[in-house]
Amino acid sequence: MGLSNDYIRHSRVPLPFIFTPHPVIGLPPEALDAYIEGNDPQTGNPIMNEIIDALTKPQGEDMPATQTAAHPASNQAFLPPDTEDNLQALFYERGWTDGLPIILPTEERVKRMLAGTSRKPDEIVGEIFQMDTREDIKYTVRNIAVIAVMAGARPEHFPVILAIASTRQTALMPSTTAFSAMLLVNGPIRNEIKMNCGIGAFSPVNLANSVIGRSWTLMGTVWGFNKPLKTLWSSQGNNLVYNSQCAGENEERSVWTPFHVQKGFKPDESVVSIFRGWTLISSPGTASKRTHGEELKIEMGIMPPANSSATIIMDPLVARNLKENEGFATKQDYAKWLSQNVKMPAGRYWKADHIDMLSASRAFQGVEPYASWKKAADNELIAPFYDPERINIVVVGGETSPLWKASDYNHTLSVSIDKWR
Repeated sequence: MGLSNDYIRHSRVPLPFIFTPHPVIGLPPEALDAYIEGNDPQTGNPIMNEIIDALTKPQGEDMPATQTAAHPASNQAFLPPDTEDNLQALFYERGWTDGLPIILPTEERVKRMLAGTSRKPDEIVGEIFQMDTREDIKYTVRNIAVIAVMAGARPEHFPVILAIASTRQTALMPSTTAFSAMLLVNGPIRNEIKMNCGIGAFSPVNLANSVIGRSWTLMGTVWGFNKPLKTLWSSQGNNLVYNSQCAGENEERSVWTPFHVQKGFKPDESVVSIFRGWTLISSPGTASKRTHGEELKIEMGIMPPANSSATIIMDPLVARNLKENEGFATKQDYAKWLSQNVKMPAGRYWKADHIDMLSASRAFQGVEPYASWKKAADNELIAPFYDPERINIVVVGGETSPLWKASDYNHTLSVSIDKWR
């Protein structure tokens, strides 16, 4: 017998989702205009008529059945007894897994997981809007315990997983692009649960890193964010989301302030931070004739500056060289230098489709520096990562090679883990 994902659900009737054909990114205005003048690929009806109806007619019982269908486990706390193979197949068919086998969440296993926190099983952890069924779902400590068991987590991992759940963010994004996400853990709990912060920290070798990251992915899956052509539109998807690039910062070997302390937490607090973005570029090799500072500047210069954010994940060897040999005393010093020295032609910046989509409106509103960039000549150099506060630097790795990863990831938030112990 396995526990189902029985959430507290509140139906509401928002405006329906109306879809144009795809692709959208990269197409000229004429093609996009034709989409609007054409038919909805899901219903076959003229899109403009659907938009007008959505804005002018009451929404309710006449909404398509696919938009109001109840979750298969809405009123069912336990599944009937069955074989393990059948239950594995059932969880997969109901869209509750990431495609990999799970640990079946029996009552006994969930009870053991709940022992990993002092919080009551029925306490509400958070709320999220499930786009597929048009419902607000409130999830409890017990709901998250079910998912933690499914991911293979142990009770000592549970406070971290609850903290992630409390952010009300999902690792899965309903976009046509290949979004990915990252979890970074700081503070004493890293060592308590034996997280990998060193050699192979992003590789599939460590239990804590793997199951904590997978738990976050499974949350989004169970919440309905992993249904192709309904809530998942990514053309290629992203395998990085399988365990959400979960690792701990190597505070012990870093020469700089830990990331969570930069964000206002105490050094002895345990904290999890969330990052998300499109692009991740690994350094091409070990140290070259150029300095690490220059190498990273070049890589950031070829990286699409989505939302003008960046996150650099560097081995402790790189951090040490930047501080001791290149003169950057703090992470903030290096971030400021990058913000002033990473430059690209304005024409290249505005020709990136996602940049035009995200930043053009700010330029037309007169928001700086976007307004000035929009007026710049195509060959005029601009500094797309102009705000050093949006350049995040974290130190992860085992000091076997001075490598780094550069990304356009944005840090969305950091939350305490200790409150969920």
